[in-house]
Amino acid sequence: MEEITIERDTKETQISLKLNLYGEGKSRIDTGIGFFNHMLEAFSKHALIDMELSCKGDLFVDFHHSVEDCGIVIGQGLHRAIFPVGGIERFGNGAVVMDEANVECDIDISNRAFLLQDMSAAAGGFSGKVGDFDVELVEEFFRALVINAGFSVHLVLKRGKNLHHIIEASFKAFALALRRAVAVNPRVKMPSTKGCL
Repeated sequence: MEEITIERDTKETQISLKLNLYGEGKSRIDTGIGFFNHMLEAFSKHALIDMELSCKGDLFVDFHHSVEDCGIVIGQGLHRAIFPVGGIERFGNGAVVMDEANVECDIDISNRAFLLQDMSAAAGGFSGKVGDFDVELVEEFFRALVINAGFSVHLVLKRGKNLHHIIEASFKAFALALRRAVAVNPRVKMPSTKGCL
């Protein structure tokens, strides 16, 4: 499988990505944001995607630009690695438990971008910070990723109260669903009655 390389350079962020869709889950992540690094490492591990990501961003402003732009670049990398679609399952599902938290992700490699993120079941609400990481950036990341990847994703918290657990379960559930959606199945050929995606 071809390794995807992307460089993105703006006034707010400079990002470099190397991605192998069918890897072993190895990663080297440096975004300057410790918690975000941890989440992307978990994503790589459980999606079995090899990923090297470096981001130098305007963290003196806040983390928003770096988190959103990493989502853009990872989404672009995934789109390039997957499309045109053929010989994969297309649909994937995964639920991940982290102590009291349980998050489920359903994904359609549809080439139609849509994100439903429902964290309303969070006891105490889904807002605030984990360390110095703004919880609201989780949705910004996934929205940027799915728009650029062309995925339809439903990410739903079934239960939970610890924000770290909820966020980490979200990244892992997305990884597991994606791994299953891109699983090779030569019998599928084109996974759409339309004849294209």
